[in-house]
Amino acid sequence: MPEELSQHVSETDAFTLQLERDPGLRATIVAVALLDCSPDWDRLVERVNRATRLVPTFREKLVVSPLRLATPRWVPDGDFDLSWHLRRVRLPEGGDLPELLDLARIAAMDAFDHDRPLWEFTLVEGMADGRAALVLKVHHALTDGIGGVQVAAHVVDLDRAGVEMGPMPAAAKLGRGLPFGDLFEALGYDLRRAADLGRGAVRAAPAATLGAVRNPVGTASDIAADLLSVWRMVRPITFTRSPVMRDRRLERHFEMVDVAVSDLHDAGAAVGATLNDAFVAGIAGGMRLYHEHHCACISELRVTMPISVRAKDDAAGGNHVTLARFDLPVGVTDPRARMASVHEICQKERHEPAINHSELIAAALNLLPVGVTAGMLRHVDLLASNVPGFDIPVYVAGAKVEGFYPFGATLGSAANITLMSYDGTCNIGVNTDVGAVPDPEVFAQCLRDGFAEVLAVRP
Repeated sequence: MPEELSQHVSETDAFTLQLERDPGLRATIVAVALLDCSPDWDRLVERVNRATRLVPTFREKLVVSPLRLATPRWVPDGDFDLSWHLRRVRLPEGGDLPELLDLARIAAMDAFDHDRPLWEFTLVEGMADGRAALVLKVHHALTDGIGGVQVAAHVVDLDRAGVEMGPMPAAAKLGRGLPFGDLFEALGYDLRRAADLGRGAVRAAPAATLGAVRNPVGTASDIAADLLSVWRMVRPITFTRSPVMRDRRLERHFEMVDVAVSDLHDAGAAVGATLNDAFVAGIAGGMRLYHEHHCACISELRVTMPISVRAKDDAAGGNHVTLARFDLPVGVTDPRARMASVHEICQKERHEPAINHSELIAAALNLLPVGVTAGMLRHVDLLASNVPGFDIPVYVAGAKVEGFYPFGATLGSAANITLMSYDGTCNIGVNTDVGAVPDPEVFAQCLRDGFAEVLAVRP
């Protein structure tokens, strides 16, 4: 995206923000970092303060453009108050992991104040044996999973002592507003964006024309393939595949599942697949077992999975993903065959031509009533995501991170199952809609058993 357009959110993020008119579709990400002790509070404040200066959007709020002429844009928050975003609480006497997860799920259900930057970090103390935790809450428009790890790199150390970071970077300065400045800015944005699209079309036209002249049949075939790919991405959904996970409510439940990185990697490699294929195949096995527990047999579930479109020169943070939707082969009982099938599906989804048109597709979806898109999203059974994290131990203000569990937004689905690798372990956060999954402990155990099926194929 051109630099002059970067203060505006993408059409994809604008679509996500528009969906939040429905409270069941909030794009809130929560992560829980387990610590072996309480970090030094002053050091933590200093590090987070520094990170917000190095990643300016953490000191900016979203402003809606006049008459909605353009997508919302990030502007510096003149009332930025770090103490409002970085908090410190203590669990009740005897509280531990269940109480921590309860606090985290409540944070996930609570809406953001859009008059402030869209993030909150809470240090939670008072856990057993002097342990502590950080509950990190951010809006998906602020960052995706990979961007979140990039931002975290400004906060963590490689040992307890840490290093001297030098002078505090300066915070961004506020500009002076002009009469009708927001209106002129929005109009200017639209003009610049139209001009940029026009320049792109002009640059591409000679090559496209030459290709059509040299190979008219092939060019027509490529266009048809693009249109078919776009249709697969946006085609309407009118029913839910799961006969069990159909109800939707605003209440959420968090569970945690662990799998060794090496075990999941070796299981995938045993059939020529990847760690991500093994992860998704484990989910499929768990879903078969969960439906069998409820006396229901299914062959497929509808799954949405983020695909990263982050470029090497993209700034830290930010949301750079597009969503792929596909049918997951849940009914395949042989874990080897299941992984092979998942591998084929995921490879196909990553190379869908529609991915290159994600912004235009999102812009078109933004024109639809929220009720239409919300209805389709509620027919998605699951969201699944895999985020590479730190592969070595890290520390936060003197406290060692023992685990890092991400809980992605359900976005209308029955559950979001997100994996983040950390120091040799796949920390998997399971966020379930209580209406769709009234027995979340059973759901989590079925997932563990599904992963056990996959791990059993290791050499």
